[in-house]
Amino acid sequence: MILAYRSEFIDLCVQLGVLRFGSFTLKSGRESPYFFNAGLFNTGAAISAVGHAYAAALAASDLKFDMLFGPAYKGIPLVTITAAALAQRHGLNVPFAFNRKEAKDHGEGGSMVGSPLRGRVLIIDDVITAGTAIRESIDLIEAAGAEPAGVLLALDRQERAPGSDFSAVQEVRNEYRIPVISVVNLSDLMHHVSRSGEPGELASMRLYRERYGLAD
Repeated sequence: MILAYRSEFIDLCVQLGVLRFGSFTLKSGRESPYFFNAGLFNTGAAISAVGHAYAAALAASDLKFDMLFGPAYKGIPLVTITAAALAQRHGLNVPFAFNRKEAKDHGEGGSMVGSPLRGRVLIIDDVITAGTAIRESIDLIEAAGAEPAGVLLALDRQERAPGSDFSAVQEVRNEYRIPVISVVNLSDLMHHVSRSGEPGELASMRLYRERYGLAD
């Protein structure tokens, strides 16, 4: 049994083609039985539903935070719509910010847009692959004198990073001692497939998890 917001999010991802099942070669060279492309959340209705899912995941967690931060580029619409959903659905009016890839050299200048980074800052992104964007975000937050409160993702693949005994999510948790939560994870996807997918798809996902999944 998975929580309603998780099931609804998976259904949305499948409907939009954000989540596909089959055989896909990842950048790491692994052959994955599923593929997740958050870039296909590209309509108003879709991104609104994503914001509701992110906000529901936050409401269901015990994370304490004062504001939200979205790393460029995918984190920008995600942090914006999550802040809006928190206000609309949960009565939480929290400030948010995001960064530019290149500093602006005119007008107000700088690389940051939105509220000044202060207090406990929660990072909003889609997935953690190598962890580069998260590490850069933490550097920005700490340089501003604020504190990273954690990370909220759309998907935790729950698999070991290449050449490591840990996942990219675990490596961030271990390195920075901050919580990392997700709207859905691999276990949720497998539960979905067990209910509505083809038996072959579930078998492929089980084999993939046996080969690359986490020891715990």
